Amino acid sequence: MTAKPTRRILERQADHLEQILAQHRVPGYVTGGTVTPRFVQYQFVAAREVKVKRMVNLSEEVALALGCRTVRIYRHQGAFHIEVPRKRAAPVRLLPLCQSLPDVGTDTAVLGVDSTGVPLLLRLSAPDVVHTLIAGTTGSGKTALARTLLASLAYYNTPDALRIFLIDPKGRGFAPLHGLPHVHGEIVQESRRALWGMEELADEMERRDRQGVSTPTIVLGIDELADLLQTGGAAVERVLTRLAQRGRQAGIHLVACTQKPTAGLIGGAMKANFPVRLVGAVASKDEARYATGVTDSGAEKLEGKGDFMLVAKGEVQRFQAAWLGGDDVQTIVKRHG
Repeated sequence: MTAKPTRRILERQADHLEQILAQHRVPGYVTGGTVTPRFVQYQFVAAREVKVKRMVNLSEEVALALGCRTVRIYRHQGAFHIEVPRKRAAPVRLLPLCQSLPDVGTDTAVLGVDSTGVPLLLRLSAPDVVHTLIAGTTGSGKTALARTLLASLAYYNTPDALRIFLIDPKGRGFAPLHGLPHVHGEIVQESRRALWGMEELADEMERRDRQGVSTPTIVLGIDELADLLQTGGAAVERVLTRLAQRGRQAGIHLVACTQKPTAGLIGGAMKANFPVRLVGAVASKDEARYATGVTDSGAEKLEGKGDFMLVAKGEVQRFQAAWLGGDDVQTIVKRHG
């Protein structure tokens, strides 16, 4: 485990921040801070006349002065928050996190820890969740986060209570989950087989609707959503939209990953039915806007490797994703053995 910065180091950096901002005619003072696995978040109270845009525009100057690749600055509850990356990120393991949370509901996934170090959970059955889109460029950790989400559901559910269907066009991202007894059949790679599988799920959705049942819970995980839509065409998009629109009441939830958060992909019915976004590092401000649905979210300044934002109802919450270790799947298998 990476050691936390000492109080002396934090105070020195806080003083340095105040000096840097004062040099740019932004007087103010640091009132406190929070150490997270990925970054240190300082609360900075500026003089009343300081505009939000001016502070945000100084992020690159602050990063340069501190010797960081990037610094994120935003306003929340009357103070500016300045997020400075730690030199070495501290890992967050999934299984110890799950073991520390024995009373989590069976419809709830563990994502990681938020900016205060508190475990961050996602309840799939909540009306405001419905389905989940995970976006981020290569190296952001989006597929690893999807594995974490699915594995945490498997941790808390027996195979009789949870069925997981996996579509992975490249055949690599979801491979570590194949040993889970919750995974139904083989991991699907070919778009035609993916279409058949989703059509079967749509038929199951219709059957459940007629009978008024929603158990067992079914989660469809899709890696590389953009690739699947491109190769599968209109037929795949049509059945996917159908599942997204009507699946929740039947106990069917979608967890989809994409590294191409474009307006064409995240638009229309997709946007309406994926209200929760888990957004990792993206390449540009435009991609950040498409992925989060929020202007100036700062997603393009995330550090990658599990540094994420949870976006729901227009609110943005930064968190460090937990990761699934090499032997963790076998531990989950034994738990249900």
